[in-house]
Amino acid sequence: MKRAVFFAPLIGFVALVAILYAGFHLNDPSRLPSALVGQRFPGFQLPELTSGKVLGHQTLLGEIRLVNVWATWCPTCLHEHTTLMNIRRATGLSIVGINYRDDGEKARRWLSLYGDPYDFTIVDASGDLGVDLGVYGAPETFIVDADGIIRFRHVGDVNDRNWNREFLPILDSLTDG
Repeated sequence: MKRAVFFAPLIGFVALVAILYAGFHLNDPSRLPSALVGQRFPGFQLPELTSGKVLGHQTLLGEIRLVNVWATWCPTCLHEHTTLMNIRRATGLSIVGINYRDDGEKARRWLSLYGDPYDFTIVDASGDLGVDLGVYGAPETFIVDADGIIRFRHVGDVNDRNWNREFLPILDSLTDG
């Protein structure tokens, strides 16, 4: 009987850890659920990085776009940048940047130094658009259809593997229909 009392807290602790692990474990953190998939891209009125012209969500309409949230302070964004440049060259897909909680001058220098895969870059200095999108941090990438509906969300870098496995099938389904 004394042994059972001794092991009861240990057994309870192990059971609690197992329950918490099962409840909080994500198999793939890049596949975080998004309430916005299937919804219209949030409205915004924000400046464009190079021209300063104020843009709204209507600038995303008319064609399928990859919308990439990035920042100069984000080392993963630099890692993914080459992939975005290659995607742009290979496919001609429209890519829009959202420069997230960053310094505009640093962002312009960064694009000048590493290349600019974006049709245009929206400046989200306050992070409000990021909040509306449910952004956890940079990089995050969305596929937005020609009607401005978010069709896919990816957290983390875009790389060759997830481009082929995740992005291309969705893009193909949007261009087939």
